[in-house]
Amino acid sequence: MPVVETRSVLSGIPVSEAMRRQVINLPISVDIGQGIRFMIRYKANAVLLTDDNVPCGVVSKTDLMSALYAELPIETPLGDVMGSQPIACFPDDPVEDALEMMEAAGVHRLYVTGANREEVIGTVAYSEIVGLLYRYCRACERGTTKKGVRLSGIDPSARLTVEEVMTQDVWACRDNDSLFTVIEILSAHNMSAVLVQNEVQSSVGVISKTDLIVAYHHGMSPGTEAREIMNTPVHSVPAEELLSKAIQQMLVMDVQRLFVCSDASNPDHITGVLALSDSARFRSGSCRACTAGRMLTP
Repeated sequence: MPVVETRSVLSGIPVSEAMRRQVINLPISVDIGQGIRFMIRYKANAVLLTDDNVPCGVVSKTDLMSALYAELPIETPLGDVMGSQPIACFPDDPVEDALEMMEAAGVHRLYVTGANREEVIGTVAYSEIVGLLYRYCRACERGTTKKGVRLSGIDPSARLTVEEVMTQDVWACRDNDSLFTVIEILSAHNMSAVLVQNEVQSSVGVISKTDLIVAYHHGMSPGTEAREIMNTPVHSVPAEELLSKAIQQMLVMDVQRLFVCSDASNPDHITGVLALSDSARFRSGSCRACTAGRMLTP
């Protein structure tokens, strides 16, 4: 009897093909200010902490955001705000298994170790996995990112749009809200960024965890108004846009998310958020060609 095996673009690909070989680490005694400088310099979402060169914990932007909320001095040792132990995988583990580990643990990265579990040789995060997805989809003969796709017989309905992959929940703060409020919104909804709106509910900016830790480093109080640190403009994409084009936009602009508007003519009507993690969880960077069931004979 034939069986159906569901495969994705990532099926059979090892972590070694997606991982980043640069590991950002600091001694556990280093202060928060140094940790923030390293995160910004290397565009990292977390720093691996070591004690006598042995990995002992991780400090993420979420941990530093909580430290800002608690108004801890910038000179506080990173070890005092360390949030978790590093979660690791091996370079020959399947990327799909790594994604499942990340989703189960609620983290955005895994550390990659060799045979010696105390030797960290790299990291793998959603951004690297989506970049890998995009490269494979561009090279795929059945993919919708290829030129002449209409001649290849791909059904237009196979094309994935932003609306199908995005997260529909959009949380916003007012531009005169304090950073206390911003942090509470991000923490309550497990988000990495919040939309900033003015008194008439027009979208005027975005505040991410990166913006918060930069404000922390500059000595700003949690009572500072959101408008003082928000980023402009709001990077958006129409809901009907192809997923492949949205991913390309995020990779080129080096952003983690795009806010989704109802259509290009109404950018203020935000209906969702597309994050790199959404694409990674969907296991596709372009279409349904690789997620269709394949008939196998046992």
